[in-house]
Amino acid sequence: MHYRMLGNTGFFVSEICLGTMTFGGKGFFAAVGQVPQKDVTAIVARALEAGVNFIDTADVYSEGMAETFLGQALKDIGVKRSDVVIATKAYGRMGPGPNDTGASRGHIMDAVERSLERLQTDHIDLYQIHAQDLATPVEETMQALDDLVRRGIVRYVGVSNWQAWRIMQAQGIADKRGWARLETQQAYYSIAGRDLERELVPMLQDQKMGLLVWSPLAGGILSGKFGPGSEGPQGARRTSFDFPPVEKEQVWKLVEAMREIGKAKNASPARVALAWVLSRPFVTSAIVGVKTLEQLDDNLAAAELTFTAAELEKLDALSALKPEYPGWMVERQNDERRKPGTK
Repeated sequence: MHYRMLGNTGFFVSEICLGTMTFGGKGFFAAVGQVPQKDVTAIVARALEAGVNFIDTADVYSEGMAETFLGQALKDIGVKRSDVVIATKAYGRMGPGPNDTGASRGHIMDAVERSLERLQTDHIDLYQIHAQDLATPVEETMQALDDLVRRGIVRYVGVSNWQAWRIMQAQGIADKRGWARLETQQAYYSIAGRDLERELVPMLQDQKMGLLVWSPLAGGILSGKFGPGSEGPQGARRTSFDFPPVEKEQVWKLVEAMREIGKAKNASPARVALAWVLSRPFVTSAIVGVKTLEQLDDNLAAAELTFTAAELEKLDALSALKPEYPGWMVERQNDERRKPGTK
């Protein structure tokens, strides 16, 4: 297992992060996975044995059950708290009231206490705001996060699914006030969905922020178990929850290419897809969600899979983004400026 720096900090996390969306299976998340406590403990133990030190969850996953199962698993395994990096998130609706959701100071303060209780810990290593809250001023959210860091119950803070301009607004406020800066953005990224390369990646690199990738297999459609005219295996996540959106004709071409590359390396298309994400220099960690130990082992093996220059070139070409304004104009107007020796 390899370890990468978490944003602009001196803290290191494993390049593969264990996701917990499959834990529990209550409410909406029953369609994603229904892994019981016994199996959760076995999956967490196997991941830790393989060198994974980073685990991501959220209060909204199975209405708090995922956090509860994770906390119990870590307790049963007996892992030293400093040997595991726990990330969780707040924003999602956790009750019927008007203040049981969002990124207001009130909801954040309530949510963090409940997450600590469910996780059976006295601190959260990375606390993330799960979505953009257009009703709450960014300054209110950032001050609340800074207060949590100053209290010592949160070590670092980040966001998920935020637009680049919104993150820059938050960083500007933090710099002006001397508050804790955002260290990470958790976002969707896969070989079938490279949209964030347009605006988010340049911003993250400029701000020295880490990128935590959710759904690197595009909801399982890159696993090789799906194809044209097929709904996939029974019980598969994509079969009942067709998300995130992808261009399926492009996906089938990508899966075929990854199957061909994987055949030479004795690797599944899923392992190839995950390894491609890990090959991106701006990716800090890829979050994998599994239901079985077999799936986990296959995902873990991606950390050791490497590509030749020709293989990467083929995959990059098949998945390349279409030119989009103003990007193509910026490229055109800077072509001469990037040439060595330009006066």
